[in-house]
Amino acid sequence: MQIETPYLMFLGDVPDRLAAKTAYGIKDWRPEWCVGQVRLPGCAADLGIQDLSLEEAVARGCKTMVIGVANAGGVLPEHWVSEIVAALKAGLDIASGLHTRLGAVPTIAEAAAATGRQLHDVRHTSETFATGKGTKRPGRRLLSVGTDCSVGKKYTVLALERGMRARGLDADFRATGQTGVFISGRGVAIDAVVADFISGAVEWIAPAADPDHWDLLEGQGSLFHPSFAGVSLGLLHGAQADTFVVCHEPTRTTMRGVRHALPTIQAVIDLTIQLGRLTNPDIRPVGIAVNTQDLEEEAARTLLDDLAREHGLPATDPVRFGVDGIIDRLLSEFPPGAGIATVGVPAP
Repeated sequence: MQIETPYLMFLGDVPDRLAAKTAYGIKDWRPEWCVGQVRLPGCAADLGIQDLSLEEAVARGCKTMVIGVANAGGVLPEHWVSEIVAALKAGLDIASGLHTRLGAVPTIAEAAAATGRQLHDVRHTSETFATGKGTKRPGRRLLSVGTDCSVGKKYTVLALERGMRARGLDADFRATGQTGVFISGRGVAIDAVVADFISGAVEWIAPAADPDHWDLLEGQGSLFHPSFAGVSLGLLHGAQADTFVVCHEPTRTTMRGVRHALPTIQAVIDLTIQLGRLTNPDIRPVGIAVNTQDLEEEAARTLLDDLAREHGLPATDPVRFGVDGIIDRLLSEFPPGAGIATVGVPAP
């Protein structure tokens, strides 16, 4: 899948910023690709880039309109179809991270065929995966996990990749969601993989590597979320994570989209260790990443200091304050040269 840049970001009429997290992720990590945005009446998200008409976007060199929305169920609202068809007729390809395939909508498929434009369904892959085997493989792996969905798991591992590479470490971000695939140009949206093959897909995403190489795996959902826990568990087992970072949004009381109470950070640590031991008996936490964007700086720093003392782990906001403390802890727990060099089978 080769998606042409630069992008025109389509936000539709989403009700809040989180519903457009795909667009925000691309803009935050690949700003040079984002020329402008299209918003329908009632849209409550704003990337802070110029609003453009389709004609203006094409005149400025845009090649692809990206549907930058991540809604519940990954559905394509019917009233967006006419805007997508218009974009095709204006000369733009369309890329989507939704579950709904663009070509499954007859009017979109017909417009693409008539104009010769490309439809890219980033959430879907033509790759065939085996079932996960859980056999220990060389290399190191870190997974971001969360107290909820949309709490910063992707941003955390992207920040860690940048920070670790700056310190000379061999580290790669591994995308497991549609936004990550847009950002990195590779990966698999595992929530679109048939359940039996989720862990196998993750083993494929992060295969055997040099003993000191770090794969930094983007977490999905939460082990406590009634909608997405199955995806989170398959990801945990396939990652065979050596370590993990707990991601948290401190202003929430219930998990997104449901009435269930938000779990504590300690509960997430305990359950991640309990379940993760199936494929890596030595799994352990290495830090806490907190999204503090809704807190003043003093309150944010106080919260992070309190969490660090409570859990005995470095706590930070990766975007606001960086990830040096987590990397320091990572190096103390897993010094270079200590990685496994041969394939073995974990203890039962």
